Amino acid sequence: MPGVTPATRRLRLLSLGAGVQSSTLLLLSIRGELPPLDAAIFADTKYEPEAVYAHLAWLEELARVAGVPIYRVSGGNLRRDTLENQVPGVVGKDRRWASMPFFLDGGAGDDPGMVRRQCTDEYKLRPIRKQVRALAGLAPGERAGDRVHVEQWVGMSADELSRVRVSPDYWIDLRYPLIFDLRPAWTRADCHAWLQREYPTHPVPRSACISCPFHSNAEWRRMRDCDPVSWREAVAFDRAIRKLGGMRADAYLHPSLRPLDEAPIDDVDPRQGTLFSCGVCGT
Repeated sequence: MPGVTPATRRLRLLSLGAGVQSSTLLLLSIRGELPPLDAAIFADTKYEPEAVYAHLAWLEELARVAGVPIYRVSGGNLRRDTLENQVPGVVGKDRRWASMPFFLDGGAGDDPGMVRRQCTDEYKLRPIRKQVRALAGLAPGERAGDRVHVEQWVGMSADELSRVRVSPDYWIDLRYPLIFDLRPAWTRADCHAWLQREYPTHPVPRSACISCPFHSNAEWRRMRDCDPVSWREAVAFDRAIRKLGGMRADAYLHPSLRPLDEAPIDDVDPRQGTLFSCGVCGT
């Protein structure tokens, strides 16, 4: 890489979403089947299902034994910020509004619009980048120069090529080991099969915020049928967002523009199948 000299400090870090793909990367590294990691970073929105936090604690223990620290970082409480920061008089200096991609009722039979998505950037990417800079020993606003080079692993698989990107920071090299380092490249299904084979007593949950509008009908069904605590929370959240201050129309979690507990989630919705290419956060 241009600018990297023998004196450059090198770090290999993992963006840990605690889902299937990034968990696979961490475990492959711990087992010596991929190069060793210096650390992993989990960005906590404070709004994941309990199963994700339990799985993260399991990963933390395995990583601790292997000498790989996992840093939990946060950009705030996404649920609280979404519901409270639009209420006049509530927002304080440490509180802000970062919009989730809700569906909006345009009326008159129009297709639903969507709120601009800011949550991934503010609650995932920015906290991780801040921790990367801290681990690199960079003060706020300090330029890296040629003193540090970070290899940052991202848990995207071969069926997600459209999500591969280049870091805007010249000193960070985004790497996708599941796609470019393993031969043949691994898909999400490959990761899932490997986890089931190697850790059969520990199922890995999908990492995503409880009330993410990018959930497919199948995921809403799974939540309703298998995780009633999260389902009740999602239904309550959906009701609470209906008339958020500052919105130009009523907001919904489901593109049918119906309350979540009345939405046609038992139907196959081919349109929702395309949403994952543009909005999934956890891997």
